[in-house]
Amino acid sequence: MGGVSSAYGKGDLNLGLTEDDVKATVERNRDAFLRELQAVTHKRRGSHNAGGSPWPLITLRQIHSDIIRRVDSIPGEPLAGDGLITATPGLLLAIQAADCLPVMLVDPKHRAVGVFHAGWRGTVNRIVEKGVGEMHRGFGSRPRDLKAAIGPGIQGCCYEVGAEVRTKFESQFAYAANLFREVKESDPVREKYPLLFLTARAPGHSELPTRIFLDLIAANRQQLLAAGVVKKNIDASPLCTNCHPDLLFSYRAEKGKTGRMMGVVGIRE
Repeated sequence: MGGVSSAYGKGDLNLGLTEDDVKATVERNRDAFLRELQAVTHKRRGSHNAGGSPWPLITLRQIHSDIIRRVDSIPGEPLAGDGLITATPGLLLAIQAADCLPVMLVDPKHRAVGVFHAGWRGTVNRIVEKGVGEMHRGFGSRPRDLKAAIGPGIQGCCYEVGAEVRTKFESQFAYAANLFREVKESDPVREKYPLLFLTARAPGHSELPTRIFLDLIAANRQQLLAAGVVKKNIDASPLCTNCHPDLLFSYRAEKGKTGRMMGVVGIRE
């Protein structure tokens, strides 16, 4: 909310360069967003641009991977991957999302930060857990010093997945069973006349399918804990994108035609 886009709804703050929106409009949204965050380099008093200019916004071509990029300056060419880390002040690292989770990590002692795009593919590939390791390797960050914020995304109430997704998680995590819940499909006719389905099942008739739901928040929280991040240092938004398309962009709720939010993190000078 609070932007100038009209591709998805009047006054939307679309921060993604999507095919439906105008690039100039998205850039205006991004500029307003950065100024609201006070991510602005202030010039000397009396300078031509005393109001300051927004920090460089570092983004990725997100590919649902576990690839994490370290940036120490503005990249000379576009980067592909799903994680960014830096210890350089004045850069704003950004992940775009519209159901997947943006996960931000901050090391206040070594002044280092990271941001990660965690959909189910990134999560099953342990991108957040690897992010903790990359910050330790690159900046000396100790997991117990890290603070983590998990932004709004599709929650366990709405994130229906296929059995193959559960199988992938079960192959990677001993606690996978705790990340999923099952819901039996309902059929009013079957509930009203159960004997029809017990005594006269038609050829080819089968049980109604079971729906499977994944809790991405729990999955990423567990990875952070496993990597050594302290429980009290992990904060997660309670908002579900699929439940609140009036407030948040949701790829699933809006059937693919939607804008993008951003999870961002940076270091002040």
